Amino acid sequence: MPSATTHLIVPFAACLNAECTATLATLKLPHLQTLMARVAPTDSAAGSAAAAGHMDAHSKTPPHERVTAQALGLPAADGQIAWAALEALRAGVSPRAGDEAWATVTPCHWHVATDHITMNAVDLQAAESQALCAAMAPWFVQDGIELRAANPEKPTHWLARGEVFRGLATASLDRVLGRNIDAWMPEGAQAAPLRRLQNEMQMLLYHHAVNDARAERGALPVNSFWISGTGALPAGFADAPPQGLRVSDALRASALAEDWAAWAQAWQALDATECKALTGAMNAGEAVQITLCGERAAQSFGPAQRGVWSRFLSVFTGEPASNRLVLL
Repeated sequence: MPSATTHLIVPFAACLNAECTATLATLKLPHLQTLMARVAPTDSAAGSAAAAGHMDAHSKTPPHERVTAQALGLPAADGQIAWAALEALRAGVSPRAGDEAWATVTPCHWHVATDHITMNAVDLQAAESQALCAAMAPWFVQDGIELRAANPEKPTHWLARGEVFRGLATASLDRVLGRNIDAWMPEGAQAAPLRRLQNEMQMLLYHHAVNDARAERGALPVNSFWISGTGALPAGFADAPPQGLRVSDALRASALAEDWAAWAQAWQALDATECKALTGAMNAGEAVQITLCGERAAQSFGPAQRGVWSRFLSVFTGEPASNRLVLL
């Protein structure tokens, strides 16, 4: 029986930012360079240019989530990958796939400027998370939504169960953090109760004891929430993640913060660890795949066929592998 393919998915391998592009021009990734000289593009990635068509940076679902969903056997309609329902199923709080619709709820800070609102992440302690969730939950119940702070180790990651989330398209947190939320708000009649709840939570949380304490220590107040990962799992869904699948979060924090010096350091560390290991696995005769994801698209690379390999090798000989990332 053939061994499982080792598949490394790299979110935020490149970003649509002039400083990021300039950083790419100086980035040295020797292990990725070696790897890329021995692989060829495939069309297996859901976020790849070939599979995604005219996908752009304004899609609600970023390429790395599409690719990961495909690897897990999840439907990947834009803004409707049921990440929360999958989490609920794995945690044993949802009876079985297809029965319930879920969403991820992220408590956050909305910075209100003159003509726009920017969403900022917050750091929450477990006790703060529980207190805020308990205060907000009764308001959600009025709209048929059960809100729960499911995991004390993930205080800014709540789960919500309700039919309002079935078929509702929402933007990924990775699309909206640090950005103007206007283009990313859910739309339509189905989203109306959620937008009303966001307004109500701003009033409820304005003088909440948790925010008073946060203000005293100079921390951002929690004044709203974001909905993502919405939907229900398809009936009969079998949760069987493929062996060898690895999704790296090494580049996420620095990319979202637009700290390109830190991002470059993180890429070099990823190259020295994950990419080096992948090259070693290939040298040992193992099946490997790497998927590089940007904001517009993703591209998967796997073992090259004999004829393709020689052509692809000639493309990358003497050319930095990071040049490929500019296209993502």
